[in-house]
Amino acid sequence: MKKKRLKINIAYYFLLPYLLLFVVFIVVPIIAAIALSFTNYDAVQTPDFVGFLNYINLLTQDDVFMQKVLPNTCIFALVVGPIGYMMSFLLAWMLAQISKVPRTILALLIYSPSLTSGVAMAVVWKIIFAGDQMGYINYLLIEMGVINDPILFVTDAKYLLIIMIIVSLWSSMGVGFLAILAGILNIDTQVYEAASIDGLRNRFQEMFYITIPMMKPQMLFAAVMAVVNTFSVGAIGIQLSGSNPTPNYAGQLMVNHIEDYGFIRYEMGYASAVSLVLLVIIYSISKFARKIFKD
Repeated sequence: MKKKRLKINIAYYFLLPYLLLFVVFIVVPIIAAIALSFTNYDAVQTPDFVGFLNYINLLTQDDVFMQKVLPNTCIFALVVGPIGYMMSFLLAWMLAQISKVPRTILALLIYSPSLTSGVAMAVVWKIIFAGDQMGYINYLLIEMGVINDPILFVTDAKYLLIIMIIVSLWSSMGVGFLAILAGILNIDTQVYEAASIDGLRNRFQEMFYITIPMMKPQMLFAAVMAVVNTFSVGAIGIQLSGSNPTPNYAGQLMVNHIEDYGFIRYEMGYASAVSLVLLVIIYSISKFARKIFKD
C-alpha cells in the first residue's frame, strides 16, 4: 500500500507544472472574464458592478453586433468550418492512398500554410488582391477586358468577407488535418482485406463503412479544432483591410469586436461579456460535435 501511494504522489508531482499553467492561464482568465462581464471597467478605475446590463446592451443596443458582427461570424464559421473540415478529411484520405515519400512531401506542403498564414498574408494574398493594376487579380481582369478600372477588393465591403473565407480555407489544413491523416494510416490493412472478401467493391465504400467509423476520436478532435479555429479567427480581416474595425464592418468578426471594445475603447466589461458569448457558442457547437462522433 505504501508503494502504491508513493507512485500516486509522484504522478501528481509530474502533473503539477501543467496544472499550474492550466490554472494560471486558463481557469483564472475565464473566472476574471466572467466577473468583469458584470461590471463597467475601463482598466484604470475600480470595476463598477452593473449586473446583466452588458449582456442586455449587447443583445438590444449594439446594432453593429447584431446586424454585422454576428451574421459575419455565422457565415464565416458555417462556410469555413464544414468545408475546411471536409477538405481536411478528403485530402488526408487521398494522401493515404499513395506511397510514403510523396505522401510526406504533399502533407508538408498542405500543412505549411497553417504555419505561415501571417507571412503569406502580407507577401501573397495582399498582392493578389491589391486594389491597383499591380494586383494579380486586377491585372488579369483588365487584360481579359472584364473590367476597365481596378477593384478595391480588400477595402470594398462586397468582397472582403469572401476573400477572408478564401484565405481561411487555404490555411485551414492544420492539426486537424494531421490528426485525420494519422488516424487513417493507423487503421489495420487486414480490416480492408476482410471487407473486400465480404463484398466491399470500391474505395468510397471503404471510406464510409470502415475508415470513418474506425477513426472517430481523430474525426472528433479535427471537428473541435475546426470549430475553435473558425470562431477564434480575427486577424485575417484586419490584416487584409489594414484597419479595425474593417471597412463598413464587412469583415468584422466576434474576435474583432472584442478587440475593438477591449483594446481600442477600453470597455473591458463589455468586451468580457462578448467573449463569454463567444465561449458559449464554441462550447455548444463542440458539444454537438461530440454527440455526432460518440460511440
